[in-house]
Parts: sequence; C-alpha cells; structure tokens
Amino acid sequence: MQTTHSTESIEQFYARVKRFGAVPVNNAGVGHFNVFSRESCSRQTPYARRDFYKVSLVLGTGKLHYDDKLFKLDQPSLMFSNPMSPYSWEADSEQQQGWYCLFTEAFLHPAEKMETLLDLPLFRKGGVPAFYVSEQQQVELGYLFMRMIEEMSSDYTHKFDVLRNYLHLLIHKAMRMNPTPEEEKPVGASLRITRQFMELLERQFPIDTTETELQLKTANNFAQQMALHVNHLNRALKETTGRTTTELISARVIKEAYALLRHSDWNIAQIGYGLGFEYPAYFNIFFKKHTGFTPLQVRNAVD
Repeated sequence: MQTTHSTESIEQFYARVKRFGAVPVNNAGVGHFNVFSRESCSRQTPYARRDFYKVSLVLGTGKLHYDDKLFKLDQPSLMFSNPMSPYSWEADSEQQQGWYCLFTEAFLHPAEKMETLLDLPLFRKGGVPAFYVSEQQQVELGYLFMRMIEEMSSDYTHKFDVLRNYLHLLIHKAMRMNPTPEEEKPVGASLRITRQFMELLERQFPIDTTETELQLKTANNFAQQMALHVNHLNRALKETTGRTTTELISARVIKEAYALLRHSDWNIAQIGYGLGFEYPAYFNIFFKKHTGFTPLQVRNAVD
C-alpha cells in the first residue's frame, strides 16, 4: 500500500532524482522551471502532492494514480499534474522515454496574472490528467521539449523568457490537441458564490497529517465563513451544480476517504478524525451510507 501525507517540494524532488543526473538550476528570481529527458525518472514515483506543476510526454506504458483514480496508459500520452492533486507513476514497460518539465505558477506568470493554471482544463482539479497523442503530435511535442532542453543549456541572458514562451506554446498546443467543449455556465452571483465555496472546500484537501482536522464540515460552517445565510448558499449551489451544500461536502469527504483508505497507512480511526468525525463509529456509518461499503471493506479490497 502506498503512503502519502506530505507535499514534495522542489528541493525534495531534486534530492530524489539526483542519482539520475537531474540537477537544480538558478532561475534568476522568476519562479522555477526545468526540463529533463524521462531517462531521469524512476520507474515508480511516490504518491504525494508536489509543490510544482508538471507536463510529461510519456513514451511508454504504465499506471497513473491520480487523486482517487487509476488511469492505465497503454499508448504514448501527454500527462499533467498540479500542486493540489496527489499522484504517482508506476511504469509497466521496460522502455520509458520522452520528456517532462516542471515549473511553478510564478514562472509562467511572473507579473500580475489574469488567471491561475488551475483555471485551465489541463490542470483543473478533478479533470482528466492525461490523453493519448498521435505519432504526428509526438513529433510536434517532442520538438518543443528538445528546444527547451537546448535552451536550458545555453548561456543566453534572456533564456528563461524564451523558455516561458516555449511553455506557453506547449500548453496551448495541448489544449488544441485535446479540446474541451465549452460548458454553458450560469453567470452572476450564483456562479461567484459557487466558485468561492468550491475554493474553500478544495483548500482543505488533501489531508496531509493525522493531526489535521477539517475546519469547515457543514453547510453552516461554509455559510458563516462566506458571510452568507445558509439558505442563500444552498440556493446558489443548487442552481449552478444541481446539488445541495451538504451533498457537495459529503461527496468530497468520501473522495478523500477513498484516497486515504487506498494510499495511506493510517488506521481507520485516524482517517475518520482527519475527516472531522470525533468517533470511528460515526465515520463508519457515514461512509457506508454514501458508498454501501464499510471503510474496512474498502481497505481490505486494496490489500
């Protein structure tokens, strides 16, 4: 069983891949960016959040554990990760080729940013973190990665400006290759309330330590935090999502519970406490009500 309670920093990443020859660089105060051949990857990475974004062109097969989902990738793929979602890669094939780059939000938006990367479909939490690429797309994407590697080794004074442009191009090419249909979204106050609620909800996850306990657990908790009447909050969420406040909170707690049962070595009482349940029995009742299984059944199914 995999274990994750922490976030891997950029420094920890370099310590982990040092044996493959990956070395940190000085990005001259413009956030962080680096690019590597996937020869600098281990066959299995730890399941954890990272404090950076990552784009990988994976020429090989394997399993991507992402949030509480498992993606089996049996064709060349383009993969994306964000600092909010824990993930790990487990290689199946002996041949693991391709490239990857890692970067911070500050690198891509060194000045005032108009939107965050989490607003983009490629990096949006809860989205699909990978898609297959054709041979022609492999050529186009591989060319960009190779130009990045070439630029990284240059002594050009403004090379990080050039690299930023390559990264923008890579992201836009990816969005064009994997177009996401525009959703018809409600506008106005209800949408703003929904976005604020979802940000507050997601900010509490994932649970990283056994000492952490959810602070916002009920519809009233969120309404007070947002300075709204609970009925107003519920109407706004119902209008934009079709679900009540309590339903949205419960769904996110269940999602986190699954992730911890599958990927952590915490006992069930610790998981329940972290998710805001004072007694294990309360957690068991809640979990079975929403899933039809007990936490112990889910944990034993993984072993």
